[in-house]
Amino acid sequence: MGRALFIIDVQNDFTEGGALGVEGGAAAAERISAFLAAHPGYYDEVFASRDWHDGDNDNGGHFATDGEPDFVTTWPVHCVGGTHGAEYHPALNTEPITVPVLKGQGVPAYSIFEGTTGDGRTVADMLDFLGVIDIDVVGIATDYCVRASALDALEHGRHVRVFTDLVAGVAEPSSEAALAELGYAGAEIVESTSLG
Repeated sequence: MGRALFIIDVQNDFTEGGALGVEGGAAAAERISAFLAAHPGYYDEVFASRDWHDGDNDNGGHFATDGEPDFVTTWPVHCVGGTHGAEYHPALNTEPITVPVLKGQGVPAYSIFEGTTGDGRTVADMLDFLGVIDIDVVGIATDYCVRASALDALEHGRHVRVFTDLVAGVAEPSSEAALAELGYAGAEIVESTSLG
């Protein structure tokens, strides 16, 4: 049975200086790259999601175009497909990525499971096709898209680990709450150094 890494939304707009920059985002990108370099061949597949929003509409109400964002369901314009903000952060080594996933194309999307591959397949279908049972989750942001992606992986019957040293969150209290929720739901909450 296969093992996969989920790299969630390590994009310019979600790191320092971006439209929704998360403190520690760039450092997380660097650590993820170093982790992959230290464990070549450990993963059968490396999935990497990116928000890839439309630039000519509010993406189903996801963008706050008529007022101030509430940072719960409405957000500033971010990760518009084809722009610098939507690209992977330069510190992330993209060579190991085998399954790129785009999400939020015209609609709100948080979990990687809401995205599709280049040929239009869902992440759930890809996991079944590839025989992936074990999933490790890293990326941005702990309290939003990492949380949603890990919860969905659990709901799809996978064994899930979240590496606390390879994520970055919007806020410490909500990130701690998200990790606690994931642990309660059945995920292992560990540091990547547990692999040795």
